[in-house]
This record gives sequence, C-alpha cells and structure tokens, in this order.
Amino acid sequence: MMSQTTAVPAAYSVKDLNLWYGEHHALSNIHMDILEKEVTAIIGPSGCGKSTFIKTLNLMINMVPSVKMTGEISYEQENLIKDKPDLIELRKKVGMVFQKPNPFPKTIFENVAYGPRIHGIRKKSKLNEIVERSLKDAFLWDEVKDRLDMNAMGLSGGQQQRLCIARTLATEPKVVLMDEPTSALDPISTVKVEELIEKLKEKYTIVIVTHNMQQAARISDKTAFFLMGELIEMDNTDMIFSQPNDHRTEEYITGRFG
Repeated sequence: MMSQTTAVPAAYSVKDLNLWYGEHHALSNIHMDILEKEVTAIIGPSGCGKSTFIKTLNLMINMVPSVKMTGEISYEQENLIKDKPDLIELRKKVGMVFQKPNPFPKTIFENVAYGPRIHGIRKKSKLNEIVERSLKDAFLWDEVKDRLDMNAMGLSGGQQQRLCIARTLATEPKVVLMDEPTSALDPISTVKVEELIEKLKEKYTIVIVTHNMQQAARISDKTAFFLMGELIEMDNTDMIFSQPNDHRTEEYITGRFG
C-alpha cells in the first residue's frame, strides 16, 4: 500500500499580483504560494521588488500614497487587496522585523509588552508571562532577564534585533516577515539570528528578504528569485541553488550580475 504524503497548507496564495508606484510598474503578475511553518527566502538584486513584495503581505505597502495593486493576496480566506481587512488585526497576525534594529527608547520590558498593551492586556502577571516567553523564543531571555528595566538602546545591535523579534512575537503572530534582518549585524550576531529563525519555523511561517545567498541556502526551505519586478522562479531551496530552471537565476546565484 502506497503511503500518502500530506500537503503542507499555504499560509498565503498570491495570484496575478501587480503593483504600481504611481506610473512605475514595480511588481508584475506574481504567482506564488507561501507554505505554513516554512522559511521562504526572497532573493534578487537591489530594486527588483523584494521589499515591495514582502510589504504587501501585511499591507504595510498601503502606507505609500501612490500605490495601486490588482490581483489576489489570499490570507485566511480573505483577499487582502479587495476585502479591506482590519489592518490592526492583520498586523497582529503578520508581524514584521526590519533591516535595522528599531527598539523603542523604553525599557526592555516595555518594548516587548508594547504590543500586548495595545491589544488590551493590562494584567501585570500576564504581561510578565508574555515578556518572558517572547524573550525566550527570541533566544534573549538569559542575556537580559536580570535587567528588564534597562533602556533597550543600551543593548548591542544583535541583541536589539533579537529584542525586535521578541516584540514581534509578543502579539502571537502566525507569520513573521523579515526584511534583511541581519544586514546591519556582525557575523556572530548573524549566526544567532539564523539559529533563531531555524527554531521559529516550528511555530511560525517566516518570509525573509535577503541579499545574502549563502544565508538563503542555509536557512530557507523555499527560495523565490525576483528580477525587475517579476518572479522568475520559485522552488525548494536546494533545487534553486543546484539546478535552477532559468538561466537568469543561475547567472544571479553564480555572481554574474547583481
């Protein structure tokens, strides 16, 4: 009797996504599924649409006044483009970590407790529990547990980035978007964040934009190659790096351009 493999459900299904900044056609006819509890890496040269694409997944792109989108970004049975979801609720479920650490000029505790407070949690014991859990999930608890009342700006760059990840996890998202999360970090901090990402995918769907192809090869399950606003190809990461289907992908990953 043949064993049946269970298909991994898609967290997102993107169909015929087009995006314009004013007259500039920045994303063209993007079709892709992003699977649950996997790391999907988005690679490609500067200006190819990577960061634009990732910001469509929680509609942060809507903060740019001239943006227009057509097509479908399906998340939890809603088309984010047409259905106009509650943005506060969406961004609670779909958190984002940026290129440069951006802690608030508050204590370590208050940075992590900020999101839960916004969403109505006031009980100190509950906040304590959330802060501890989130810092543990971000591999930071042991380093800061005795100085939670210290200003977060006093942490190292790598610690600040893990604090920002903890702050994102505190609202219990289902998806974590990361836009070049290690590009401002030293090699040791980069390794810690990569180890963290490997662990986080046990609980979360992760989409990471990276210029670092070795990083994509190390930590992602799927890799999508973007070029000039188009998705050239997407496949299992080992296939993209060993047997890409498109000669442009091969030329990019072998360093012939980019």
